[in-house]
Amino acid sequence: MSPYKRSFLELALETRALKFGEFTLKSGRVSPYFFNASAISGGRQLTILGRCYRDAIIDKGVRFDGLFGPAYKGITLATSVAMAFAEANQDYPLSFNRKEVKTHGEGGLLLGASLMGQILAIDDVVTAGTAVRESFKFIANHGATLSSFCVAVDRQERGQDGSGSALSELADLFSLTPISIVTLDDILAFTSDDSRFASDVAPRINEYRSQYGALA
Repeated sequence: MSPYKRSFLELALETRALKFGEFTLKSGRVSPYFFNASAISGGRQLTILGRCYRDAIIDKGVRFDGLFGPAYKGITLATSVAMAFAEANQDYPLSFNRKEVKTHGEGGLLLGASLMGQILAIDDVVTAGTAVRESFKFIANHGATLSSFCVAVDRQERGQDGSGSALSELADLFSLTPISIVTLDDILAFTSDDSRFASDVAPRINEYRSQYGALA
């Protein structure tokens, strides 16, 4: 397992951003694990998280001109990524959106840098794909192109067409490069041979994947 993957999983476990048990998702599915990026909230924690995103992006080998954080979780996440790249002497412009138009001051929905060229968006997970769709439209309306979308966790669950994962389906639909720090496969590998986890954790995840996992 890549160092950045292990670093992320240890951080997620330490902060309880990654939990194991029984969790009802928005989809109605009952999942044996749950990831909540908001639990990673301290300065040291966000520094580590930003580096994990950065290393996953570098590992993928994508080229981009700016970073975008979709409101609201993506704002903090994209900021941590921009700072991690700056730490490595790569300075990228950073943009965000508002959920509602501001009617005073500078107004509008766009915050931060102007959107130009190829944009990489940062978020926590992809479920229904709402953030991807909204980001694609918002960025296009500002004259740029959403070319890559990076999440912390790819749950590798079947998307709407019933075969590929939700993330891969959206990537095909919008011609994006999908990136994730870890996948469900990584979480399984992490929990399978570690005494910190109950013996039924990996089997329950495998059972869940057999029901809802992507087929391709």
